[in-house]
Amino acid sequence: MNQPLLPVKRERVLNQHTTHRQSPGKISHCRNRPMEMLSERQNKILSLAREHGRVDVEELSTSFNVSPQTIRKDLNELCDKQLLQRIHGGAIVGSGIENVSYEARRLLAPGPKQAIGKKAAELIPNNSSLLINIGTTTEQVAHALANHRGLLVITNNINAVEIMKNFLGVELIIAGGQVRRSDGGIVGDAAVEFISQFKADYAVIGVSAIDEDGSLLDYDFREVRVAQAIIKNSRHIILVTDAMKFSRTAPIRIGHISQISTIVIDEELPKKLRDICSQSGVNVVIAKP
Repeated sequence: MNQPLLPVKRERVLNQHTTHRQSPGKISHCRNRPMEMLSERQNKILSLAREHGRVDVEELSTSFNVSPQTIRKDLNELCDKQLLQRIHGGAIVGSGIENVSYEARRLLAPGPKQAIGKKAAELIPNNSSLLINIGTTTEQVAHALANHRGLLVITNNINAVEIMKNFLGVELIIAGGQVRRSDGGIVGDAAVEFISQFKADYAVIGVSAIDEDGSLLDYDFREVRVAQAIIKNSRHIILVTDAMKFSRTAPIRIGHISQISTIVIDEELPKKLRDICSQSGVNVVIAKP
């Protein structure tokens, strides 16, 4: 039975605080602290870690011309934010089994994400319907829709609803289902069934990782099912992603990059993915910060 369309309500999203016990050996998970903006050096350290899998204190000290103590402080702060894991002499990128916290992801590549959001919003015409899933980059698309008119937006993203609830040109419909407290995503069978009632002109989706074979990946099977429903029930699918997603991994497959209509990204795709997109007719749009 189809669910009735639910009225938009303002929700309070609770942050999920997770404590970690220290792992055996030299790897340690640090505690959560309030999210603060990363410094330019910390962003560069994080980019290097994503590119190479790990970073070394002495090498970073030489590269940035600062003391090892300063680098250790940077690494400890990145670890406190659950962006890296400390090991002897440096730090590594975390496991591909569990995603970093939603608040931590908001700190990753904020400039590129904003540029991607603006460029993706330019692709969406007035007087159209749009599905949006959960994600820090899809949030930036939501921000950039402020001046659109005649939009019908259906979403399982409480954060996007909070952003757009006062946009005069946007009619909002929010999916029913279980609210995932860690990020405000609405997931589960009820959300999938709700999304399946629609056939939207456009979809804007984000993913947690993109494999070199073109697989689109995520961590939560419940959210994956919602994303698959969004892809199935949209005519033109826009994937919004920053280049960091190519250095990450996640265990659950949403679909394949060949199913996407347009990719909006901050850098050129790796060659293998460029070839796949070319063969599959996927349009690639570069959004420079």
